[in-house]
Amino acid sequence: MSQLIADKREIEFILYEQLKAEELLAFEKYHDFSKKTFDMIISEARKIGLKEILPTMVDGDRQGVKFENGKVTVPESFHRAKKVVKEADLTSTMEDPDWGGQGLPFLISMAIMEYTVGANYALSGYIHMGHGTGKMIEIFGTDKLKDLFLENLYTSGWAGTMLLTEPEAGSDVGAITTSAKKNDDGTYSITGNKIFITDGEHDMAENIIHPVLARIEGAPEGSRGISIFIVPKIWVNDDGSLGEPNDVLCLGVEEKMGFHGSATCSMALGSRGKCRGFLLGEEHRGLQIMFHMMNEARLSVGFQGSTAASIAYLYALDYARQRIQGKDIAEGKNPDARSIPIIRHPDVRRMLTWMKAHVDGMRSMIYYVSLCIDQSENEKDQAKRELASDMVGLLTPVVKAYCAERGFEVCVQAMQVFGGYGYTKEFPAEQLVRDVKIATIYEGTNGIQAMDFLGRKLGMKKGMVFKNLLDEMGKTAAAAMKSETLKPFAESFAGSVNDLGKTAMGIGSAAMSDKYAAAFANSHPFLEAAGDVIMGWMHLWRALTAVNALEKKTKKKEQIFYQGVITCARFYIETVLPVTKGKMDSVKALSDAALLMDETSFD
Repeated sequence: MSQLIADKREIEFILYEQLKAEELLAFEKYHDFSKKTFDMIISEARKIGLKEILPTMVDGDRQGVKFENGKVTVPESFHRAKKVVKEADLTSTMEDPDWGGQGLPFLISMAIMEYTVGANYALSGYIHMGHGTGKMIEIFGTDKLKDLFLENLYTSGWAGTMLLTEPEAGSDVGAITTSAKKNDDGTYSITGNKIFITDGEHDMAENIIHPVLARIEGAPEGSRGISIFIVPKIWVNDDGSLGEPNDVLCLGVEEKMGFHGSATCSMALGSRGKCRGFLLGEEHRGLQIMFHMMNEARLSVGFQGSTAASIAYLYALDYARQRIQGKDIAEGKNPDARSIPIIRHPDVRRMLTWMKAHVDGMRSMIYYVSLCIDQSENEKDQAKRELASDMVGLLTPVVKAYCAERGFEVCVQAMQVFGGYGYTKEFPAEQLVRDVKIATIYEGTNGIQAMDFLGRKLGMKKGMVFKNLLDEMGKTAAAAMKSETLKPFAESFAGSVNDLGKTAMGIGSAAMSDKYAAAFANSHPFLEAAGDVIMGWMHLWRALTAVNALEKKTKKKEQIFYQGVITCARFYIETVLPVTKGKMDSVKALSDAALLMDETSFD
């Protein structure tokens, strides 16, 4: 069976034809790059992903992590794969070269990470989580903290984490009890316990740097009193050398349904009264600082769902082409008819097309948000920069929740294509199903993302940001209507955009009225419907790009590719969006039945 991670031609189509990545080269920050450079680095990442990283995925599942005497060890193959990634300078491709990065656009980095992260997401945490820790230090840290930590974090010499969750404080981070007391030397003594800490302890790095949410003694209650501290596993001296082990202990690792290659740790800080940390930024601004890291992490989790879906789809596609079973439906009464590959059976075609539509659409959505990040940081035109920044803010919870959920569903569908074999460990589908389920849960459950989308994002700038999204989708629909090929489903898509606008107005108004509870009870279906329509936008945009390309491309292989893009868009708009209309009708009805159910009735 072929070992495939992502469709190379599909990635090139999104980068250079749909999103026009070469236009990024006009920004001063990227003057030293070229399309040839981009392609060369992506190609190297693809080779490493296929040869070095993807084979480690099964080791993560079968061998898992081992916990003994406070130490966590990972499969031996993880160490070799990390070494190769590090030697190729692919640990932090988008960051400043002065701190060990490559300075690439975020969009190009996403294409690279399709292979280096998507091939084994559990392994990638040990390599890349230091990036988020470093980014917070780069933005909010003192020069001293930057000098002590940044290069080692960005080059993956040291690893990073996020210490937020406590036994009684999950999504309600304002309830944390971990405390901090200022010392005479300006450091802080930290005391508390954290749970569900991804990669909190492991043997993949010389040091692990923990951003820790804690409350300074005497600070206000609730979220207003939370600060954030940088707490090294091994103390870092002023000259950058490593000192004594800090009082940071791993008490155990969770036994999970899947994702066994990722250590999910319970951590004790200051159990011997000797845990020290550095204050990051100002006192009581911990949550604002942490959200810089969490927003990027939320995009990463949506990416996890998308990449798992890509692998699952490609394995299922390969299997469907090779698996011979059953006769052609037209030959059902012919006793001499030969059995055919299952890809020729109508229901298998339906499943594969549904999977492809979601894999391609999710990749376009995530790459689009990545492009917006680049534009928000580099665009000189104020209006364009502001629009890009707004789209990142608005779509982050959608990417996290929607792609995590659809990614899981694609993996389930892949298992179905394999039939009985899909339920066995002989093929990778069942591991992908178990591994990717975590994406709907961590970094804020999908329900929390939906509440954020309704409660905060929908009302950004008095609703103008959401209106701008509707306008952008409307522009694509209007352009597609000029094409005879696309006009029928462009009109259908325009109707979905109109319905989404009405649905948003209704649930948004309800959220600010005495019907707020019913509104939030429907917030997840609303986010899901918004995600469906945005995916429809991506597909229509893709189809319009393909139609325009067909006017210039004459090679048969290219024509087949572009026709596939158009057919996939047609499938999505004709089969998925009609179901979405029903979801939006349900949301507009604002049913409060779940709220009125007496608690004893659940028994």
